Amino acid sequence: MKLTPKQRATLKGLANPIKDRYLLGKGELDANIIDMLDKALEAKELIKVSLLQNSELDKDEVAEELEKKLDCGIVQTIGRVIVIYRPSKKHKKIVI
Repeated sequence: MKLTPKQRATLKGLANPIKDRYLLGKGELDANIIDMLDKALEAKELIKVSLLQNSELDKDEVAEELEKKLDCGIVQTIGRVIVIYRPSKKHKKIVI
């Protein structure tokens, strides 16, 4: 899912106050993590994923993999935080 610059700017503003983050540590993106993030996106539409300091994963590679596996849009990456968005199929909250 590709986001336009205007959509990305709107979503960045909405993501700024979000405190909850999904943490990725050592290991790869397995089916359990993908399933958890999929359910979170369906419920919230806009989430933050953080890579822990001890994580050996590259944030850009993780962002690309999440984009492919979850069919979501990457809003931004700041430091070790990736902000992702996908409209909910049942409970749309965010209109961009």
